[in-house]
Amino acid sequence: MTERTIYLDPDRRDPSSRKISVRAHRWYATVELDRDGYADALTWRGDSPDLPAAYTEAIARTQNTSVDRLRYDGYLGMLSWGDGPRWVSLTVPFAQVEAAVEALCSAELNHDYSGLHALADRLALPIEDWLAPGERELVRGVDFSAPPGVFLRFLRGKAKRHGVRLNGRATLGSVWVRPTLPFAEKQKRELLPEQHLGWVDRWTGYIEPEDAPERPWVGGRGQNLSHPATPVQFRHVQAPSGSKCPCGMTPRAPEDGGDEHATHHAMWAIGVRAPKNLDWWGDLAVVTTESPIAWRKLTYQVGRMPQRENGYDVNSWSHLREPEQTPENVRAYLLQANGYVIGYLATHDVSEHRRWDLLDESEYGDQDDSLRPCIDLIWVADSYRRKGVGATLVQALADDSGCEGADVSWSTPVSDAGRRLARRISPEGIWVS
Repeated sequence: MTERTIYLDPDRRDPSSRKISVRAHRWYATVELDRDGYADALTWRGDSPDLPAAYTEAIARTQNTSVDRLRYDGYLGMLSWGDGPRWVSLTVPFAQVEAAVEALCSAELNHDYSGLHALADRLALPIEDWLAPGERELVRGVDFSAPPGVFLRFLRGKAKRHGVRLNGRATLGSVWVRPTLPFAEKQKRELLPEQHLGWVDRWTGYIEPEDAPERPWVGGRGQNLSHPATPVQFRHVQAPSGSKCPCGMTPRAPEDGGDEHATHHAMWAIGVRAPKNLDWWGDLAVVTTESPIAWRKLTYQVGRMPQRENGYDVNSWSHLREPEQTPENVRAYLLQANGYVIGYLATHDVSEHRRWDLLDESEYGDQDDSLRPCIDLIWVADSYRRKGVGATLVQALADDSGCEGADVSWSTPVSDAGRRLARRISPEGIWVS
């Protein structure tokens, strides 16, 4: 649809000239009456620019029915409109654009609002009929035209605003409905009649006629499979209280019903999902403090796994601002498998080390001032532990640094799991920083 402008006054160059603009969108068209300069001219002459009450009433009715029509067709996005005095806009289906233009012209120039009401009548939907009491089948192409799923979603929203429980189900070519009125909603409307003007209770006391259609059963609550059933028996026993999960969280997080724990536990067990926008050209990625932010954010997310599991105060990776150089060459190794990051090693270079034979009672040896890569932290997803992933990360670090695996340094204190890994790599002892 071509966008266009229709001028309502003879001199279109006059600042007070009124005009109607038509703009097309993906689902609908906007027909907008610009009265901005016209309202200023009326105010300057001492007249009121406000629209007559009959005008605003006709605009509101047309807008409401048009919005219902667009929702009925399946549009779920935001809608906006204006009702004067400077701007009047209608959001209408494409088929009603010309009628909306003519109705606005007649209302603005001739104070004839019948065109707006006629447009509202054409757009109006038989919502009251759809929500009438009684079990029945609404057939697509006969009672409605939208896809059954879209129509049922729209009808549920309308029923909720009416305070009605819909009891609906969509099929391939129809929608079954049985609108009923909950007692609480009935009581609310009887206690506050001023808030529900014109409301009539059509549902209470309704009796289905003998020839009423019967909804075919396809599963669900229509068939009572618990009659007659034996009640479940309960006993009081000492159940274990919720203790800390190996992933570092409690089994149930009360603030979200356990969803946070379930998500974290899955990442702790099988790894952190690698974002689709990151291209992995190899299994192992080396992330530095100068890498793109997407990689640094992923490293921070992976660093949350050992932080929560071991109760660390801070994340081992914190470089989330602008790219920067670090004098100690901070970097992280991310190992991925099957689309998940399953291994993580955080490291930096340091030049002060001492030798240690990994025994608790042993003292450190003499200081060595060689520049070595230092392992700050190693983490492996639970499902991949004791399968050589940690040794693979250490060997990759050593290869990049041009040294042997036994020559890398380890930050102290070294955890029990870290000691077991260190003994496999360097049985004679390790360098510690």
